[in-house]
Amino acid sequence: MLNKLFKLSSSKTTVQREILAGLTTFMTMSYIIFVNPDILSNTGMPKEALITATCLAAAFASILMGLYANYPIGLASSMTANSFFAFVIVKTMGLSWQEGLAAVFIVGILFIIITIGKIREYIMDAIPMSLKMGIPAGIGIFLMFIGLQSAGIVVSSPNTIVTYGNLTSTTTLLSILGLLLMIILYINKVTGAILLSIAVVTIIGIPLGVTELPSDIVSFPPSIAPVFFKMDFSNMFNADFLMAVFTLLFMAVFDTIGTLMGVSQRAGLVDKDGNMVRAKKAFMADAAGSTAGSIFGVTTVGAYIESVTGVESGGRTGLTAVTIGILFLLAMFFAPIILIVPSAATAPALIFVGILMFSVVEKISFKDWTELTPAVIAIVLTPLTYNIAMGIELSILAYVIIKIGTGKFKDVSITMLVLSVIFILKELFTN
Repeated sequence: MLNKLFKLSSSKTTVQREILAGLTTFMTMSYIIFVNPDILSNTGMPKEALITATCLAAAFASILMGLYANYPIGLASSMTANSFFAFVIVKTMGLSWQEGLAAVFIVGILFIIITIGKIREYIMDAIPMSLKMGIPAGIGIFLMFIGLQSAGIVVSSPNTIVTYGNLTSTTTLLSILGLLLMIILYINKVTGAILLSIAVVTIIGIPLGVTELPSDIVSFPPSIAPVFFKMDFSNMFNADFLMAVFTLLFMAVFDTIGTLMGVSQRAGLVDKDGNMVRAKKAFMADAAGSTAGSIFGVTTVGAYIESVTGVESGGRTGLTAVTIGILFLLAMFFAPIILIVPSAATAPALIFVGILMFSVVEKISFKDWTELTPAVIAIVLTPLTYNIAMGIELSILAYVIIKIGTGKFKDVSITMLVLSVIFILKELFTN
């Protein structure tokens, strides 16, 4: 039944491999269960209810992605959107969190309309091959940067913005050990290299005091009632409300495009031109997930780039995503166990996957500077701006301007021109 539903044989995978991949992705993205409530509670939302809401939203969206689009991608509340929601929409603009959820709901509906109209597909298809390689490579370095920070190898500095951390600390040494083990196992083609490494580091961390054993194993999930279906549309024509909708929509569309592009490249879910297969279904699952997220009581739900860890563990079909969704449901009851996995164990996975994603640079033309320069901008500015959407925006603007400036008008599609105008207007009116 599973083979027929998810087309396992034609994807050259097995049930065991897909479940292992789902577990691997879940391990690397499960931090959202605790981080999302912590961020959103700054708005006055009850943290306990947010834990349940976060799990339910992630489970619904991931299972939908698996069953409908047959993609091995996990979804959950976007880390970019939840920070924007808490500290800009509520804290700065002054909207209530209920009004903020209403904005997220409208964004989800607009997502669905955009997807039905194939606007996101047009954008994906219009992006030139050089950027289809440059954007995933930039996301790869972004992942490496996040992983290096989580491992304590890179830390903030008031003088140089970033610098190296204490490389002799126990957690950092464990992260380095995990990364080296992961690379060695991967080179030797050991199945589940990422998950094995996470498990080894977690176990080693117990006697070292890095892994904290739970006092309980099972806990009953808190009620979702305080945040469920609490949208407030009373001020939906307010200028700040409309600005919140526009910004959330922009962030979500291009974050999702970048993430889906990166994961589909690694999973081989692209055609000879680098375009995603079943793109419309993947976008629709993402859009429906965002809409459901606002009903459950959390911010915009989106595809997680950490899904590449599962892809590299062999995940190729929606069974991986369904596994992720089921694990989020179980997490509501077994949260104490999930808490024991330290960042020292998951950080190496992000660094490792970042390296793999960066390898696509070999497909970029290094001889044609009109193709190379925009790709390099995507690669460099995605991690430096700490924003996937901004990396895409700046690289597309650079591509259009450089191509027109060098007389290569035929290389610039109407869609790319329209996007450039939208980006320029966005920067003029939102800053």
